[in-house]
Amino acid sequence: MLYFPPVPALPDSQRATGKSYLRYEDVCQDGRVNLLGLTPALGHVVWRALLENNPLVRLERSDGIIALLSRLVLLGDEGTVPVGPPLAARGSYQLAHTRNESGEVNRLILNLWAELDGIEGRTYGPPTSGDSVRVPVGKVFAEHVFTRPFGPPERRKVLRFDQPELPAVPEVEYSWRPWSEVLALPDGAVAHADAPSPAERVAFGLYQTDSNQHINSMVYPRLFEQAALERLADLGHSTVVLSRYCEIAYRKPAFAGDHLTIVLRTYELGDRVGAVGAFLEIDDATSPERIAAARPRCTIHLQLSR
Repeated sequence: MLYFPPVPALPDSQRATGKSYLRYEDVCQDGRVNLLGLTPALGHVVWRALLENNPLVRLERSDGIIALLSRLVLLGDEGTVPVGPPLAARGSYQLAHTRNESGEVNRLILNLWAELDGIEGRTYGPPTSGDSVRVPVGKVFAEHVFTRPFGPPERRKVLRFDQPELPAVPEVEYSWRPWSEVLALPDGAVAHADAPSPAERVAFGLYQTDSNQHINSMVYPRLFEQAALERLADLGHSTVVLSRYCEIAYRKPAFAGDHLTIVLRTYELGDRVGAVGAFLEIDDATSPERIAAARPRCTIHLQLSR
């Protein structure tokens, strides 16, 4: 089963609805929404609608604390929509904490969800009946860890809040998913290789960065999907496929000027194909033994369908 944390029962103050607008490149030729086209909904209906005036955003000004993305899970549906009308989005958030094996708090977590649907149709083509049939197009889960990214190393880890409007430690305990689990093949998958192998070297530039001073989180899945398509083509598979699921766990950011290697292995599962892999230091991708022992910058599981 593909990993996607369900939305928990939450109070109305932690839920909102709104519109999420599509760019032309967010809708592919058959009308399905590309996975990364789902992510702006988090900004529209969670960050702006729910968190813009929340004490959480004042943490950066008062103590340099920012919620940095640590995991992103995207699940695309098969509904087809035109580019113009906005998608309807239902968003929510939850604060939580994790504990280490000794039972001590070791992370403070911000989780976000968004579910989206749109008006069925196509951007170009014969006119529809005029009935506004709504179809699901996908959903997003985004896990964040609170940290002081620009503080001294000894102060970067955040284990409690010191804002009077916030609990010192959020009540909910969250189950942390190790990055290594992202590399596990789904049940029933038939792998094309025994282990990940180098697929492509990547040189990062300033155009891929953002205001967090590192490579933007959306860059990695784009590069990985392209590398997966190249590998599938080399194996004789059609590349007329679209990613319908992606989980990416971020361990350590890359920066402009960094050079990394994408390693991956592909698989088949029924009528779908997939790939699991990681972004590694170049020296860590020089042998199967080094790949197996490496600590990736991030790990990715991608699944694609026709």
